[in-house]
Amino acid sequence: MTVEGRRSRATEAFFGRRKGRPMSPLQQNALEQGMRHYAVDMKAAAPAELTTLFERDVTDVRLEIGFGGGEHLLHEARTHPDTGFIGVEPFINSMAKLMGVLAEAPLRNLRVHDDDATQLLDWLPDASLSGIDLLYPDPWPKKKHWKRRFVSPENLDRFARVMQSGARFRFASDIDTYINWTLLACRAHGEFHWQADDARDWNTPYPGWPGTRYEAKALREKRRPCYLTFVRR
Repeated sequence: MTVEGRRSRATEAFFGRRKGRPMSPLQQNALEQGMRHYAVDMKAAAPAELTTLFERDVTDVRLEIGFGGGEHLLHEARTHPDTGFIGVEPFINSMAKLMGVLAEAPLRNLRVHDDDATQLLDWLPDASLSGIDLLYPDPWPKKKHWKRRFVSPENLDRFARVMQSGARFRFASDIDTYINWTLLACRAHGEFHWQADDARDWNTPYPGWPGTRYEAKALREKRRPCYLTFVRR
């Protein structure tokens, strides 16, 4: 995709670097073998029934954008075997880590995409997801970079198209400016209702929350995480 093409998708490359430290031959092999098995085939048309994308029968499908170390994605996929999960992560080393885990303990209700999440969102059928998780995304803290934050009017349009009525968009962060940004963006969009009655609703982790390494870092550095839930109208 050209730079102009990416900009037309209104993401300005929401992720940063694609690679970290050089991988060992074992990690590289796990990545290559795993992607052949788990990667969503974006060259093929999306199935009319997204549940058929998986190796086992599932009743619904959820998406996690930027799964990082994979702690939450793996926990959810193991805990909810009757739900299909698609994980997106453009950072190759994180994807290799996940594939290494799956080589030892395969999951039949999981698929992945290793590039721009907007590519996948535009590929998905209408009203095909029961939930989207965006957990500790890159906050792009400098004001000049805020346009690279994944939460935007254009991407909320994408969410609204692929989410079923009643589906949940969950957003977790420890960065105040991004939390406020997301609250304002969802309120302005109109298709998402913030599910909160009092402070406990955004200060309490989601049910069954396993924690993530990013959350652990935030807590070590005395930053309070916030857990937002929006329901698709």
